[in-house]
Amino acid sequence: MALPARKQEADDTLHDAWDCKGRPALRSASGGWASAAMILGVEMCERLTTLGIAVNLVTYMTGTMHLGNATAANTVTNFLGTSFMLCLLGGFVGDTFLGRYLTIAIFAAVQAAGVAILTVSTMIPGLRPPACRRGSGTCVPANTKQLMVLYLALYLTALGTGGLKSSVSGFGSDQFDEADKKEKKQMIKFFNWFFFFISIGSLAAVTVLVYIQDNLGRQWGYGVCCCAILVGLAVFLAGTRRYRFKKLVGSPLTQIAAVFVAAWRKRHLQLPSDSSLLFDMDDIAGEEGQMLKKKKQKLPHSKEFRFLDKAAIKDPPGPKSSWYLSTLTDVEEVKLVIRMIPTWATTVMFWTVYAQMTTFSVSQAATMDRHILGRSFKIPAASLTVFFVAFILLTVPVYDRIIVPICRRIFKNPHGLTPLQRIGVGLVLSILAMVAAALSEIKRLHVARSHDLADDPAAVLPLSVFWLVPQFALVGSGEAFAYTGQLDFFLRECPKGMKTMSTGLFLSTLSLGFFVSSILVAVVHRVTGHRPWLADNLNRGKLYNFYWLLAILSVINLVVFVVCSRRYVYKDKRLEDEGIEMEDSSLSSHPTSN
Repeated sequence: MALPARKQEADDTLHDAWDCKGRPALRSASGGWASAAMILGVEMCERLTTLGIAVNLVTYMTGTMHLGNATAANTVTNFLGTSFMLCLLGGFVGDTFLGRYLTIAIFAAVQAAGVAILTVSTMIPGLRPPACRRGSGTCVPANTKQLMVLYLALYLTALGTGGLKSSVSGFGSDQFDEADKKEKKQMIKFFNWFFFFISIGSLAAVTVLVYIQDNLGRQWGYGVCCCAILVGLAVFLAGTRRYRFKKLVGSPLTQIAAVFVAAWRKRHLQLPSDSSLLFDMDDIAGEEGQMLKKKKQKLPHSKEFRFLDKAAIKDPPGPKSSWYLSTLTDVEEVKLVIRMIPTWATTVMFWTVYAQMTTFSVSQAATMDRHILGRSFKIPAASLTVFFVAFILLTVPVYDRIIVPICRRIFKNPHGLTPLQRIGVGLVLSILAMVAAALSEIKRLHVARSHDLADDPAAVLPLSVFWLVPQFALVGSGEAFAYTGQLDFFLRECPKGMKTMSTGLFLSTLSLGFFVSSILVAVVHRVTGHRPWLADNLNRGKLYNFYWLLAILSVINLVVFVVCSRRYVYKDKRLEDEGIEMEDSSLSSHPTSN
């Protein structure tokens, strides 16, 4: 009877996962939905907290801190841009030093500290400027000390967000064994629930939290955010004994840097005419070579970027360090990433347009009639983003049930639209959104001037806020196409050994989009200083010109994107042409979220 018991115990033991004490994890006592649910909880709280601060921050900066519209908009976009950019740092730290569990726990605590400071700053009178006097034409703006405390709180929150977000989806996937068919199916469902939970967090942020901030006070709204992330952290830590842990795999950024360094060191050497003479995985003997072959997919040698091939030259003999000698497969993986850069660069503009939904569109909404249900209820200005979220959720099933079957017949593609085609649709919708935004702003200014309210920035114009819905709807629908298209593209095209790079590449486009918005706002505000487009009093500005500028830049960007897309050859097509079998690279491998 002992042998069957031992066999059962061996079958229950996972060979690539460990428990919190460093022992091989048991399938029956670790991972699965019990662990994944706690990870979903901390991600929902992170989304609720970050968006709960960002979506209404522009009104806090203008209404409480008394900063100009341009400065307030840049504060929001810099905060969000930094949050996404720090995902690269969080991913590097998690993959190389701390592991995903410790990265989530530590950075969630950092985020909680940032939100706590923000909450305290709203409660202490000395940390915000005095309220504007009635009838006074000027308001005292926040001083240096007050802004320093505010920025400390915001960027601590951004640091926590970046670190947490970079690891949470990957740690969730670690709770399921991809080698087991049943658990692999559960992992796919996990990512469906992952998107659902961040959507719930987003909806709660733009409705409940914004209402609390506008009606009960910022201290209550930010206090709820602080409590939410602390509860999420507590729930996450409670699952420690059930989690499955994986060994550190190192950051793909290190591999890219190593290939460039090795190629530069051997830049004076001559490449052999036969690529089979270059160092590759087959030249690595023993268990190390077998592990490398299991981890990586061998790629065909390409003639592009041949300078990098020098990193794989074996002679003359040199140090065995990867900083001097890389495998040809490593080199080809880096080439794949380089080929993706044009697509990566041309998707940044979409997120620049997206940034306007959390800045100037909210400022527009604050000047318009936001009453519904007669006069009994007033929509908070930032809550108009609920239409944005709603159209994201509406577009996904419409695409899946209606657009995909039609596109299958037209393009003969079983998936409907290719990733690049979906991104293209998103870019087109973002252009239409800026056209709609410009036209609605022209209408808003016409109403302000016709009712002699142009000189009163605090006046509520007799114009329904629902005039702004088209721009939110178009950007929301555009995100449903652009987001899934980008995610699919980066996951599909990234090499098997560099899947975590897909998360960094994707999130960096969001980050750069927000930073580009900040730069454009600063340049436009400086160039048009004598007759500002982005005036503190929107009724005296020309915000519609800024929207037209974004529309024109988006059209130019779309043209460049189309040219690059037509030249791009998908990785599976390259492998098919070389007769190499394509491995599964579905979205379920390493997804992420914005």
